[in-house]
Amino acid sequence: GAEQREKQYRAHPGFGDRRGGVISARTYFYADEAKCDQHMETFLRCIDASSGSSEDGFSAIKLTALGRPQFLLQFSEVLVKWRRFFHQMAAEQGQAGRAALEMKLEVEKLTEALANLGIATKAESQHWFTGENLGVSGTVDLLDWNSLIDSRTKLSKLLLVPNMQTGQLEPLLSRFTEEEDLQMKRMLQRMDVLAKRATEKGVRLMVDAEQSYFQPAISRLTLEMQRRFNRDRAIIFNTYQCYLKEAYDNVTVDVELSRREGWHFGAKLVRGAYMEQERERAAQIGYEDPINPTYEKTNEMYHRCLNYILEEIKHSWKANVMVASHNEDTVKFTLRRMMELGIHPSEKKVYFGQLLGMCDQITFPLGE
Repeated sequence: GAEQREKQYRAHPGFGDRRGGVISARTYFYADEAKCDQHMETFLRCIDASSGSSEDGFSAIKLTALGRPQFLLQFSEVLVKWRRFFHQMAAEQGQAGRAALEMKLEVEKLTEALANLGIATKAESQHWFTGENLGVSGTVDLLDWNSLIDSRTKLSKLLLVPNMQTGQLEPLLSRFTEEEDLQMKRMLQRMDVLAKRATEKGVRLMVDAEQSYFQPAISRLTLEMQRRFNRDRAIIFNTYQCYLKEAYDNVTVDVELSRREGWHFGAKLVRGAYMEQERERAAQIGYEDPINPTYEKTNEMYHRCLNYILEEIKHSWKANVMVASHNEDTVKFTLRRMMELGIHPSEKKVYFGQLLGMCDQITFPLGE
């Protein structure tokens, strides 16, 4: 249920040390703001080094290195509550079970429901939609809905949403202290500095995926960067973990947003590095395991997401993908689909990434 799902996005003392059950991924801990500035300087040097050694370089950053993870946890909870509220409203309009982008709320029914729940008067909710030029067609979809929640708007601070378990209205965003508000702004400023340097140097910046309870916030902040910096080419790449059950929904929703707004979509596809830790945390705290049940399901998910992006490249040439995989079948699948879709390596839309020394029998032939 809703209450169970929200447990995922709360801090739990037993999982304060996030290093256990992690494969090939660096873990950062928040010490203070000065340490975050040091991490930013290190990332800037990496961007410069990548630019100096290649005309077509990549560099990776982790958002937990740039600020207090507690902010990511809180912001993730806000985004998930808001998205879940949309799904609840869609279910009430008889649309349960549809794909994420096929759910459309009728504005008339939506404003009535919001008024009946005591969340907003009809006039207030109409004002939200017209202010954002939404619902002109008479319906609102998930992308429209998500756009109402912005890390910089007052709406998320003012809004109350119903807890369907208790029937009580709860604040969408627990209040930040003044210091927490400053920490959040500094994190966004550090991201901005890195994105600007990457743009200046012609380096693609990949924002690493992290634990699922941070990921909604990480993805949302990365999308905000893509909106600003991917106007002419794909500079910012978001990372999608295909061992997550919701990976395909996340990819399709973000691709559709890039189409509507006209920016270049950049994705790095990985299977995922936190499986053991994610499963243990879900079992101990008591929420649904976010990971696909089997290795085969994760492979299917990876190829499904990858195929969707390759089709988008063929369709619009504005999408770009980094196939970050050590799996030989996945590499062969990618090369076969590129050939079938007429995507030539020289077009520099599809990239491959492996860790040095981990799968050189794949890496070196690809390089040639």
